Amino acid sequence: MNDSRQVGVTEAFVRDNTALIAPPHVPEIVLHLADEAHDLWHLTEEHLEEKGLPPPFWAFAWAGGQGLSRYIIDNPENVRGKRVLDFAAGSGLVGIAASRAGAASVLCADIDPFCAPAIALNAAANRVAVDFTADDVVGADGGWDVVLAGDVFYDRAFADRLIPWFSALADRGATVLLGDPGRAYLPKERITQLAEYQVPVTRALEDADVKRTRVWRYS
Repeated sequence: MNDSRQVGVTEAFVRDNTALIAPPHVPEIVLHLADEAHDLWHLTEEHLEEKGLPPPFWAFAWAGGQGLSRYIIDNPENVRGKRVLDFAAGSGLVGIAASRAGAASVLCADIDPFCAPAIALNAAANRVAVDFTADDVVGADGGWDVVLAGDVFYDRAFADRLIPWFSALADRGATVLLGDPGRAYLPKERITQLAEYQVPVTRALEDADVKRTRVWRYS
């Protein structure tokens, strides 16, 4: 399948299996999200199993991303006029929040092939412009002024890759902001709490209806 046809298929899948919904903690933004978590989750697994593609993390507004987006919208000076990376962007929620808050440019990065059409559709729905890359940017330095990462410390091996990367970015002067609802592998060092929120979440994906979510600066 050529690239243009693949984009069309994934965009159609996003449209057909989501609805435009405002995340409860960031009602200023609308996203193409799953109406029923389990329905889309299983449908995606069946539809994509033979291709070995990942579950649709892009179809849910995770607590870390909602909290970080709330913080950015309420404190736009963190991104205004700056070059921003939204890492592990998923739906693009955090990048869209940064664009709304006045970032000079936003690059959303995610290796999931469905994120490209999902983020394009979500950016259009919110009338903002963001760029996208499917490259694995861990270890790279694109000269970003600000790096935003919501809900990324859920896996030990992944956290072990992220911590030295975030350290290198912070050491050269980038602002690294994290949104985290208490994931197991959030580092205990080099983080300073900036905000705390009670974020409504999807019960099918989490162990509670509301997750206490903190925004941290990694420095």
